Amino acid sequence: MKPIIRALSTANPPLHTTQQEAFDFFRTHFNLDPEEEKLYRRLLLECPIRGRYVGMDKLDDACETDPDRLNARFLKYARQTAAAAAIKALEDAHVSPAEIGGLVVNTCTGYLCPGLTSYLAEDLGLGNDLRTLDLVGMGCGGALPNLEAAAGLLALNGQRPVLSIAVEICSATLFMGTAPALVVSNSIFGDGAAAVVMQNGESDKAGGLARVLDFASGVYPQYRGQLHYRQEGGRLRNVLSIKVPKIGAKIASEVLTRLLNRHHLTQNAVQWWAVHAGGTAVLDQVGRDLGLPETDLRFSMEVFHSYGNMSSPSVLFTLKHIIEQGRPRSGDLGVLLTFGAGFSAFAALLEFL
Repeated sequence: MKPIIRALSTANPPLHTTQQEAFDFFRTHFNLDPEEEKLYRRLLLECPIRGRYVGMDKLDDACETDPDRLNARFLKYARQTAAAAAIKALEDAHVSPAEIGGLVVNTCTGYLCPGLTSYLAEDLGLGNDLRTLDLVGMGCGGALPNLEAAAGLLALNGQRPVLSIAVEICSATLFMGTAPALVVSNSIFGDGAAAVVMQNGESDKAGGLARVLDFASGVYPQYRGQLHYRQEGGRLRNVLSIKVPKIGAKIASEVLTRLLNRHHLTQNAVQWWAVHAGGTAVLDQVGRDLGLPETDLRFSMEVFHSYGNMSSPSVLFTLKHIIEQGRPRSGDLGVLLTFGAGFSAFAALLEFL
């Protein structure tokens, strides 16, 4: 029995900034050295990102450096954005909050105890008999282990649907400095959430978007130093190596091969590709390593252009674009492919309904 995705919805914080607005803000509010300003100009004004949504009341909040206030802002906007995506997903699935039997939430851009499941269970009006899982520290790849955990809950006791939410408020980790990796991070990351309602396919209320056939994952600690958050002055600081595109594409390819081989499939059998929209260099490298044409990555690229890199929700934004714009036929196969801190990589195989 394979779980099905009944509904998928996305949401973003209300504040939107264009790349021109972001450049003007950095230039007027911070004392940038010439090389730093030059790199911001190139990344913000020559990058294909049209704009990003950020979890702030106003752009001046980007100057905040107090760890407590940053984490409070993370909680406020993670909670609001995740709830907005979840409410829409529940409506689309025709599922009431009382029917939800499990809640899985992943994030890497803020730390809470209890985790976001506690707050979202309250905000959404979920029952006290809820099974909850908070996944932290999985970086940009986190949405797929989230879905796998939700599928595991369904396998244990699948009479009630499970709600799966990936949410990131990357703007709460904005960190100024002259290091090129910081300039890149501040120029491409945005905020968002994606919510999925999953249910076992044998339900008389089944029907939905896609059947989840299988998952694969891999962890490569030898590359951990190339992509991670570190604590500095009580704040999260992104560490992002120029090697990330090559490493990410390499390990994603290995995990994908294991997944497809297990089902005696070749890449040609896959009609739809949702690859983590980590950036143009990332997508270009994945395309080269996997031999995928630009058309196969067009939905991932469109998500990056429209939202920037939202970390873990990005792959589900891409899946939503595929469903709504690509309109897969019943029986078509799709692959979700992500990688992130660790260094880790994840893949999922779907059959569209």
